[in-house]
Amino acid sequence: MCGRFTLNSSGEALAEEFDLAVGPDLAPRFNIAPSQEIAVVREDEGRTRECALLRWGLVASWVRDPKPGRAPINARSESACEKPTFRRAMAKGRCLVPASGFYEWQASRGGPKQPFLIRMRDSGLFSMAGLHETWCGPGGEIIESVAILTTAANALMEPIHARMPLILAPADHGQWLDRDVQSASAVTDLMLPCPEDWLEAVPIGTQVNNPRFDDPSCIEPLERFRSRRTIVRESDPPGC
Repeated sequence: MCGRFTLNSSGEALAEEFDLAVGPDLAPRFNIAPSQEIAVVREDEGRTRECALLRWGLVASWVRDPKPGRAPINARSESACEKPTFRRAMAKGRCLVPASGFYEWQASRGGPKQPFLIRMRDSGLFSMAGLHETWCGPGGEIIESVAILTTAANALMEPIHARMPLILAPADHGQWLDRDVQSASAVTDLMLPCPEDWLEAVPIGTQVNNPRFDDPSCIEPLERFRSRRTIVRESDPPGC
C-alpha cells in the first residue's frame, strides 16, 4: 500500500519531468499524509498537462457523505476497473502523483515496526499512478480527490510489505494520461510492479511515524540520524 510519501523537488524539476508548461509553486514536503492536499499531474480538456492540488482520499461522485475518513487512499490495480468506487476514475480520471519517495513499515518480532524510505536509486523524481474524481455537493461544494493505485510488491519490497505503489516509467506517462483512452484494457499492461533495480530501501528514524511531523530529517538514513542526535546531545550544556 502507500500511506505516506515525500515530494521535495523544485517546481522547475517537476515541470521538466512531467512536461508541464508552468512549474508549480510547491513547498517541499517530507511526510505527506492522507486527507491532505497532494500534487497530481493530469490532462485538461485541451490535452495540456497541468499540476493540481487534490485531497488524498478518493470521494466517488455518487457518495452521500464525503468525510475523509471514509475515502480510500489506495486502489488495488488488479480490481480498480471493477469496483464501483474506482470504475469511473479508471476510465476518465487517470493521473500521475509525483513523488521523491514513499514510506513503508516493516514488522519485526517483539519490537516496533522499522520505517523505510523507498526511493529511486538516483534519488530522482518518479510518478505513482493515481485516479481522481470530482464530487459535487447539494450546496454547490466541490471536492476534487485522488487515490493512489497499488500493485503486488516486487523483489525489493517483498521483505518489507506485500503491496507497493504502482510506479510508472516516464515513457508510459502519455498512455496513462490519455483522456481518449477510456478502456481499462488499454492500460492493464502498465499495471505491474516496477523493476526492483529502479529502487532502494533506506531505513530511517521513527520520527516519520507522526503524520504531524514534516521535516527533512524524515528522509535521513537511520545511522546518519542517530549520529546527528548523538552529536547534538554531546554538545548540549549541563542542565539542558
